[in-house]
Amino acid sequence: MKLIYSEYSIILIFLLLSSFLSMIIFTLSYFLTPQKADQEKISAYECGFNPFDDARATFDIRFYLVAILFLIFDLEVSFLFPWSLVLGEIPVYGFWNMIAFLIILTLGFVYEWYKGALEWE
Repeated sequence: MKLIYSEYSIILIFLLLSSFLSMIIFTLSYFLTPQKADQEKISAYECGFNPFDDARATFDIRFYLVAILFLIFDLEVSFLFPWSLVLGEIPVYGFWNMIAFLIILTLGFVYEWYKGALEWE
């Protein structure tokens, strides 16, 4: 029983040390940085609306569409990379299966482009 505790004691020491160090860094960053809000900090950033408005305010649906488009192509890359590494070792069925996947993604992209989701006014 004592052997189990001695093996996990290093993990406990590491967790305690990292928690203590993160509390020190957080406390120091709170006291050493300026806390006043300037015009740059409270201005609208990439999303196009003020950060300190009502949380229930509506905003344009195109933000969602661009985010979904980003997720689609992010998933495409995460599937294409391992597929490209084993391309010479997989059978023909694996090749055509990925081609069908790419065609479906391309059709979705063309549909979103056709609907005008990527055009900003």
